[in-house]
Amino acid sequence: MDSSKPTEAVKNAVKTASGKIADALTPDVPGAPGSAPPPVEEPTTPHDPLPPKPEQGAPQTRTPTGAETGAPTIANGQQGAYLTTANGARLRDTDHSLKAGPRGPVLLQDHHLREKITHFDHERIPERVVHARGAGAHGVFTAYGTAEEVTRAGFLKKGRETEVFVRFSTVLGSRGSADTVRDTRGFATKFYTDEGTFDLVGNNMPVFFIQDAIKFPDIIHAGKPHPDREIPQAQSAHDTFWDFVSLHTEAQHHTIWNMSDRGIPRSYRTMEGFGVHTFRLVNEAGETVLAKFHWKPKLGVHSLTWEEAQLLGGMDPDFHRRDLYDAIEAGAYPEWELGIQVFPDTPEETFAGIDLLDPTKIVPEELAEVQPIGKLVLNRTPTNFFAETEQVAFHLGHLPPGIDVTNDPLLQGRLFSYVDTQLTRLGGPNFTQIPINRPHAAVNDMLRDGFHQHAVHAGVAPYRPNSLDGGNPFPAGDAEHAFVDVPVTVAQAPKVRANPASFDDHYSQVRLFWLSMSPVEKEHIIRAYAFELGKCYHQAIKERQLQSLANIDPVLCEQVATGLGLPAPQPTTPLVDVTPSPALSQVGREWPSDGRVVGIVVDPDGDLDGVDEVRRAVFDAGMVPLLIAPHGGMVGDLPVQRTFATGRSVEFDAVLLAGAPAPAPDALPARDAKAGSPAPATVDPRVLLLVEECWRHAKAIGAWGAGVTVLEQAGVAGTPGVVAAGSGAEVLTAVQQLMAAHRVWERFRYLSVRFS
Repeated sequence: MDSSKPTEAVKNAVKTASGKIADALTPDVPGAPGSAPPPVEEPTTPHDPLPPKPEQGAPQTRTPTGAETGAPTIANGQQGAYLTTANGARLRDTDHSLKAGPRGPVLLQDHHLREKITHFDHERIPERVVHARGAGAHGVFTAYGTAEEVTRAGFLKKGRETEVFVRFSTVLGSRGSADTVRDTRGFATKFYTDEGTFDLVGNNMPVFFIQDAIKFPDIIHAGKPHPDREIPQAQSAHDTFWDFVSLHTEAQHHTIWNMSDRGIPRSYRTMEGFGVHTFRLVNEAGETVLAKFHWKPKLGVHSLTWEEAQLLGGMDPDFHRRDLYDAIEAGAYPEWELGIQVFPDTPEETFAGIDLLDPTKIVPEELAEVQPIGKLVLNRTPTNFFAETEQVAFHLGHLPPGIDVTNDPLLQGRLFSYVDTQLTRLGGPNFTQIPINRPHAAVNDMLRDGFHQHAVHAGVAPYRPNSLDGGNPFPAGDAEHAFVDVPVTVAQAPKVRANPASFDDHYSQVRLFWLSMSPVEKEHIIRAYAFELGKCYHQAIKERQLQSLANIDPVLCEQVATGLGLPAPQPTTPLVDVTPSPALSQVGREWPSDGRVVGIVVDPDGDLDGVDEVRRAVFDAGMVPLLIAPHGGMVGDLPVQRTFATGRSVEFDAVLLAGAPAPAPDALPARDAKAGSPAPATVDPRVLLLVEECWRHAKAIGAWGAGVTVLEQAGVAGTPGVVAAGSGAEVLTAVQQLMAAHRVWERFRYLSVRFS
């Protein structure tokens, strides 16, 4: 074996051992665990570690103080062909402890055993209190130059490319919770700019539950599992959450966003991001404006239905992170545009009567356009989840010159909280020296020592002023692009624990959100409130929350009250007359189908040539085809990715039927619960279930040839969004057009009467 090319040698061995299936599966469908397929027999010929998969990346090999090393990123990975101790001594055996004879006691002198077990015992670090369940990816941000008039930040100059790491997350659940729970999602972006790191730490919702950070422990304690039973996990459908938000009515705006479809995104790729707070930007001339940051996904904003989320929670609780990583591996790189809403920096810090320092308020896009300033592309997955996604540390105080904070009381508290958190989670003050956190700018900070200090500082004078180190480091000025603390005038005022009067409006923007929804979105909100409040034990909490709903909208309140079996109260505050914001609705626009997953049901006795043609066309359209067949392996010359037993409708954005497969040998209720529903004996019942679920979830469905009979047996033929044509190519064309709207919303047309 040629030791200089271990990957090629392994691939050749695999091809010989695994044959046609390995060859067929490897290049087509994302999700392969390693960078080369494994052979059937255990490999025994030593070779260097396999390289990462093509879509994987790693932090740059910078020094702890930000200098480039020139080494490849794999230099941070394991080295050599042989197993060693942590200090590099090669080992003969790691399967047997050192004993006094084969049946004797284990000896204390077994240093390898002690090192291995001790490290294992300490592998886990404290998980984040919030945002514990996350997934991250590397990418690049390219600036359009359109922000140069309002900020001096160098990374926003035209054409400037900046490496980034993005971490998506849920708020309430533990690391082991499911991806598809109803919850707010974190959208945190680390920009490795050459002027210092910029952390834009936001959510997929533009508002937050509270107006002041001093309440943050309260809302999180209320949303987390009850402390006596530690249930329920990763959800807000319980008494303590609704007790808090019904008493703190400032939380109603964020709550209705959570109860909307935004609370269960289709994927991270179809999720908006918001900086939540208002920031202050300063340009080269020292002029300032106020601004809000927005991430707009290329594929549009789309969500799961409630039933899809429930199915995925059991079938694939890792659905969102799998979707993210599979899309990157398939080359369907997730993209967002970064935009800003810009407002005059006035002493009142308001715009169109909206207090810009209130984090429970939005400025509708119809009043202040979101101006695109750059594009984010995620193109590499982590090489090591723990080293990168778990150890990445964000902080709102990581700001480049040209971006500054405002007096938003929630933002002010977060500026303290994030550093304080990292000290415990990451073991000390030197968390910025962990590779994923290392800046891509020169660091000379005079900070010394402490746990996990990796820099080897020279000199004897880490203080200023000094003469022993020649005066180094020196302060920077405007010419050196020093950070700008904008000299904002602080008004003379008494020291009080209070909010401005403008913070007292808790309902007008919640009503704005409700009235901006389409009929189907309103129905989903009603269902969410009725379900979550129905899970509460105490009637008083339900009644209190219904009062808040009455102050938002009488129809919303009446419909939720009906579901709870309670009377609908009358409003206690006047209903505000607001203008709906179409930008808040997810319905009514069309989006690219890049990276969408198309399931193709295959009958081994059906039109396999047509399947192959459609499969290739799906690839050519930038989507991912998954063949669903009675059994795994191969059907003719086609590789199977899902079987009737392993596949489920929630994995697919659309389903095509290339045949009407008869019940497979495993279509037994005792073997597969999905086969238990009554069905005609001519078609596998799991195929009918697949079609019925896709129809119920308003997904596009297409069929040709014998597949048309499946539509008829499922009772969906001729309904909106169900296509039957003479060839697979015709079906795919029609289905792809339907997918542009994400769902076939016409199937929900019966809802329009109630909210018209």
